[in-house]
Amino acid sequence: MFAGHDPIIWELLTERQVVSRAQLARAVAEQSASGQPLATVLCALGLVDPPTLFRAVADYLGCEYREGIPALLPGELLARLDARLAHAYGVVPLAADPGSLTLGAVDPLTPQLVEDLTFSLGCEIRLVVADPARVQLLVRQHYGGQQSEGNDDLLDALRRQASAMPTLETLSDADLVQLAGQAPIVRYVDQVLSQAIRDRASDIHFEPFEREFKIRCRIDGALHELAAPPLAVTRPVISRLKVLAGLNIAEKRLPQDGRLRLTVAGRDVDLRVSTLPTQFGESVVLRVLDQSAVRLELDQLGLPAGIHAAVRDIILRPNGVFIVTGPTGSGKTTTLYSCLKILNTTDAKLLTVEDPVEYEIDGIMQVPVHPAAGLGFARALRSFLRQDPDIVMVGEIRDLETAQIAIQASLTGHLVLTTLHTNDAPGAITRLVDIGVEPFLLASTIEGVLAQRLVRRICPECRKTHAPTEVQLQLAGIDPAEVIDRPFYRGTGCTACLHTGYQGRLGLFQLMHMTDGIRELVVTGASHALLRQRAAEQGMTLLRPAGLQAVLDGHTTIEEVVRYT
Repeated sequence: MFAGHDPIIWELLTERQVVSRAQLARAVAEQSASGQPLATVLCALGLVDPPTLFRAVADYLGCEYREGIPALLPGELLARLDARLAHAYGVVPLAADPGSLTLGAVDPLTPQLVEDLTFSLGCEIRLVVADPARVQLLVRQHYGGQQSEGNDDLLDALRRQASAMPTLETLSDADLVQLAGQAPIVRYVDQVLSQAIRDRASDIHFEPFEREFKIRCRIDGALHELAAPPLAVTRPVISRLKVLAGLNIAEKRLPQDGRLRLTVAGRDVDLRVSTLPTQFGESVVLRVLDQSAVRLELDQLGLPAGIHAAVRDIILRPNGVFIVTGPTGSGKTTTLYSCLKILNTTDAKLLTVEDPVEYEIDGIMQVPVHPAAGLGFARALRSFLRQDPDIVMVGEIRDLETAQIAIQASLTGHLVLTTLHTNDAPGAITRLVDIGVEPFLLASTIEGVLAQRLVRRICPECRKTHAPTEVQLQLAGIDPAEVIDRPFYRGTGCTACLHTGYQGRLGLFQLMHMTDGIRELVVTGASHALLRQRAAEQGMTLLRPAGLQAVLDGHTTIEEVVRYT
């Protein structure tokens, strides 16, 4: 509820003295642990009732608050608003006259919402504040959900178009360009992308197979399959995506990379596009880069208090290397960006080299690698040292040359932030030694290594207690006798979580601080097991126990922790 507008919610509630600063501080602490928007947390804790919050938002915007909105809307009113706009902006018409339209919005705080809709609809727009859940329900009921309304009609239109199309083998490049611009293909692609973004997808997969064309979205780390379009529209749909991303439609033998930008619910969303030639056609994967949906604040990542304080201490040092490690999709880049936002001050020069630049941050010089032109991590880093930087971020250390230049930069007075792909924090040391970095250099430059994982969070809407089996407890390493009176939770599945039982994700963190004892072990070439043991003795929390604590706190499930740790 009102995600991405926490500063506004804070300001309007304190100014109107709806809640005290102490209550807001309590809500912010809970928010850091839960990852939910501030407004949602305040209502869940009972610190403010929803109608009071909605009235405060309405006062802030200078518009009307409607406590009761109808469950059914007349057809002539619905006809005033196109389904595409209803979904794109999360709005529903509540009243109309010849020159104006009154709309309820899922997120009335969206910037430029009224201006954009005024331009699109060509009439005066009057916004009212209502319960966002009720507005969202009306949008889905009257304009269709993920696979309803227009989607059924749209799939029918695609099938009709497919039946009239030439066979895949006889389609020329000119045919593909023409088909990619036809209304059913354009509308279908726009609808899939918009709905995936609204459902918080991180990736959208278009996958051609011999007998079907699959479309899947990755939401909270798990893939969900959408209703499949006709097989015959595979190449036109792929061509439409390539046109949007500015790629070469005629090139089907080599992988291509591009980007495109969409406006969904009044906000700009970037998508990174990757094509891959396969046996039955080109597979396309779009990575959603929605900065408004990502919390680029270190305080909002859910770091335990001790680790949070230690990370801040490390990144505020004038030099050294700070490494964030974990598998692909574990949030490493988000953590580094959150660190950069703390360091991004007017008296510091920050440079980053990334593959690719995922989020743009004002005040930081960000350089994307360009292998085809000969610009890799190592070459960019060499140039960085002639640009008088204070802080350097390297998207990933992949080879010895990059590692050596990064270490040299730290030895000459720069702070270097980077990532590695290893299973835990001590593994970063052994990985760098394996690629050829001298242990004494690692001991003298590395200040800390943060390992992290993302596990799915139990949906708060359908969260229920349950009794785990003895086998589940054994797999997690939990003694049943020790948790006999502890409640365990899981999500039963609801519309809010797409019937998965999970909504959002939770970070698990492990910090290995480079103490004198750890440095001595690194210099002597100690094994991964010995480093791990010594770090644990000196207070490093292991990932599995961190996950089990999240289970006992009711944030996630045993299955998630066993799967990811």
